[in-house]
Amino acid sequence: MQGFLYLCSVIYISHYILQQKQPQDMSEETNKSSHELFHGSNMVVENPEIRVAGHYKDFGYGFYCTRMEKQAKKWALTKNPDHVVTIYEYNETANLNTLFFSEMSDEWLDFVADCRKGINHQYDIVEGPMADDQIWDYVEDFVSGNISREAFWALARFKHPTHQIVFCTEKSLQSITYKRSYKL
Repeated sequence: MQGFLYLCSVIYISHYILQQKQPQDMSEETNKSSHELFHGSNMVVENPEIRVAGHYKDFGYGFYCTRMEKQAKKWALTKNPDHVVTIYEYNETANLNTLFFSEMSDEWLDFVADCRKGINHQYDIVEGPMADDQIWDYVEDFVSGNISREAFWALARFKHPTHQIVFCTEKSLQSITYKRSYKL
C-alpha cells in the first residue's frame, strides 16, 4: 500500500508541475462558439426524453449530449444493434438553473459521487467533464475510503478530455432542436 501511495504522490506532483507549464482545459473542441451538440445511441433521437431508469449517472438522470463529436461516436459504438449519432442545435437560455464545471475539481468530484449514489439535484442542466468507467472506479475507491482525495486526483488527471451536458428537466429539453443524424 505504501508503494501505491508513493506512486500516486509522484504522479500527482509530476502532473502538478506539467500543469504549471501548460494549463489544461477540457479542450478547444468544447470551447467552440458553436452550440452544436451530439448524442450517441442505437437509434435516431428526434424528440429527446428524460429517462429516469437504469443506473445512476455522473450528473443524475436526464438526456446526455456532448460538444465532442468523437465522444458521441464512442458512445454510439457501445450500443446495439445500430450506432447512430444525432446532432442538435443548443440555444442557451438564462432562465434555466444551470451548473457548469469547467474542469474536474473537488466540487465536481463531490457532485458526481452524490449523483452516482442516487442523490437528486435541482438543476435543469449540468455540464462538465465526465467520469468514464476508469475514472468511476477511482470515484468508487474514493467514496469507499480506499484512496484519498489526493490519490484520486493523481490517478484521474491524466485522462483525455471529456465533455457532457445533461438536460435534466422537460423545460431544459426545449433548448435543443434536432438537426440531423447519421449511422456509423
